[in-house]
Amino acid sequence: MTVSEHAEKNPEHATFAHVSRGYYPTIVALFTAVLLISNICATKGVAFFAGAELSIGPLQILPIITDGGFFLFPMAYILGDVLSEVYGFKATRRAIYLGFGALILASACFWLLLRLPSADFYENQASLEAVVGVYPRLLLAGLSGYLVGQLLNSLVMVTIKERTKEKHLWARLIGSTVVGEFADTLIFCAIAAGAIGISTWGDFFNYLIVGFLWKTLVEVLVMPITYRAIAYVKKHEPTYVIAS
Repeated sequence: MTVSEHAEKNPEHATFAHVSRGYYPTIVALFTAVLLISNICATKGVAFFAGAELSIGPLQILPIITDGGFFLFPMAYILGDVLSEVYGFKATRRAIYLGFGALILASACFWLLLRLPSADFYENQASLEAVVGVYPRLLLAGLSGYLVGQLLNSLVMVTIKERTKEKHLWARLIGSTVVGEFADTLIFCAIAAGAIGISTWGDFFNYLIVGFLWKTLVEVLVMPITYRAIAYVKKHEPTYVIAS
């Protein structure tokens, strides 16, 4: 029975549209939330082993320099892998664009919030600006890196799947991660480095290489979880058909 037929037979009830029972909306919502949170976290520069020094040629290995979003960015790519593997490039591209729009909306809201007149009793304006202030350079870095990296990640994964079908999932996951994460990290670091205080080539390459290796390593380490997540969604997604 359709919604309209149900409404005709039960006029005392309000009419509502059906909500999809698939996992796509849930994954997209989580994907978008991770992007929003990680981009706020990325405004903080982070240094591990700040008191140590170790260099190889022009590259300074210690301290390890990254940003506060280092522990969340890999999750966005894991969710992107699930979307790409199960729903394909077109559906994943839609999710990426939705995330892109959410980032722009959040930036616009933060920009407006900071310019609203503060109440006399509100004493945290400076702290608020430090946390959610819209820095044009960081905004451009985050949006550019995210858009290019995620699209490449999805495109590589789907392209490999066209050749391998359901086999060699590990190759799709690793191959797409290497391409997507490197493009994302390179673009973000190239634009954002100066905005978070990186001023030397040694620190820049440290930031770039550590970020790329960390994100790639994390996705490799959590690959068993990604495998299980993909298998679960494939099994319970009514519209998924395994190619022969």
